[in-house]
Amino acid sequence: MNLLSLTAVELGKKIKAHEVSVEEATRAALDAIAAKEDAVHSFVTVDEEGAMKHAAEVQKLIDDGTLTGPLAGVPVAIKDNMCTKGMLTTCSSKILYNFIPTYTAEAVLNLEKAGAVILGKTNMDEFAMGSTTETSAFGETKNPWNTEHVPGGSSGGSCAAVAAEECFYALGSDTGGSIRQPSAFCGVTGIKPTYGTVSRYGLIAYGSSLDQIGPVAKDVTDCAAILEAITSYDEKDSTSIKREETDFTSALVDDVKGMKIGIPRDYFGDGLDAEVRDAILAAAKKLEEKGAIVEEFDLSLVEYAIPAYYVIADAEASSNLARFDGVKYGYRTKDYEGLHNMYKKSRSEGFGAEVKRRIMLGSFVLSSGYYDAYYLKALRTKALIKQAFDKAFAKYDVILGPAAPTTAPKLGESLSDPLKMYLGDIYTVSVNLAGLPGISLPCGIDSKGLPIGMQLIGDCFKEKNIIRAAYAFEQTRPYQHSPLAAE
Repeated sequence: MNLLSLTAVELGKKIKAHEVSVEEATRAALDAIAAKEDAVHSFVTVDEEGAMKHAAEVQKLIDDGTLTGPLAGVPVAIKDNMCTKGMLTTCSSKILYNFIPTYTAEAVLNLEKAGAVILGKTNMDEFAMGSTTETSAFGETKNPWNTEHVPGGSSGGSCAAVAAEECFYALGSDTGGSIRQPSAFCGVTGIKPTYGTVSRYGLIAYGSSLDQIGPVAKDVTDCAAILEAITSYDEKDSTSIKREETDFTSALVDDVKGMKIGIPRDYFGDGLDAEVRDAILAAAKKLEEKGAIVEEFDLSLVEYAIPAYYVIADAEASSNLARFDGVKYGYRTKDYEGLHNMYKKSRSEGFGAEVKRRIMLGSFVLSSGYYDAYYLKALRTKALIKQAFDKAFAKYDVILGPAAPTTAPKLGESLSDPLKMYLGDIYTVSVNLAGLPGISLPCGIDSKGLPIGMQLIGDCFKEKNIIRAAYAFEQTRPYQHSPLAAE
């Protein structure tokens, strides 16, 4: 039996039934990482010794009945922008190449309380800025379906690790689609929860009003169980929300009778690949056959989402990344004259090109004379986008559309044209601007053999609607393992 082909929940059941030990599962994952890392490069750090030691501790807690949850003993990979006490946390950037935090992110702590075993940290676009995982200071991650293609980003390492079956599930973070887009490119499932559902404490910030941690896994059941485990109110995070109903697994029912699903016409215009469009519409048809009411509608303001998002995200990034200055931690230049020169040289040498581009853009839109023209206008647009979604959700339970306009591009194609890369986020950024939950799940394979992902968007705090619709669709097609997973 290939343990790595199991879902996280399936493995959890086998561990609970004493069919598999935690140490066996952890060793299997570590062996898979050793065998596949040269081909895929999903990880920045692998903590073999720590994982095996923790596996033995977790096994004892399962044996004595302390840990009883569905994820107890299941090994996990963590995106490298979440702090882990005593383990390197680099944000895949040279400027944090040696940063070892003294505390652990709340979402990761919640997983540890549930009995998760951390295998290591996954590769990502530097400071989560990118859509391909090619801006990492530690080299690019490759797509397990075809290693000549990108896995998407910025959570490309997490999604590729799940798709290559190097781990059972992973955590990612989503600022403008960074869980949903790479999940679509890698043929796995990922959820971006409602803003404030999962604590951002210990998540190294990119865009504070947009960032949200979420799960990446093989199927909807896993994602619901993981989301349930990481959701909590946290007074250390000023944007954290106390939620009453967090039993997301209760929405795993194969029943969409009477559910109203809206398809925005605006998402099916120019720029959408024909094969992607056909797969999304075929998925909508499947849900309609199961009793859902599917209608097209005009969402409006879609063309303003990308400019509004990049103005807001880059403004927040320029402010958030000011703390990396070579003084307190991280990279410091060797030769400098005086304090200001040390700041300049440390940041110039420590940050990559894409991060510098976004810091400069952000500083520009916040500068005197341009603040009103760009930043305030973007905030007003953000409010209008939220209103457009409110209007849509007055009529529909779920909005269905593509997660990305194409399947995964080839390595090296996107970085030469940053604007084209930014436009690839057109279907995902609105969800973050409006603070909504979204899920991406596989719905087909294109003629090049690459996965196609569809996206389901729900109203604020209505994760159960998207989980229910996603679960019902998922029952119509089996999970397809990537070619690299089968090796």
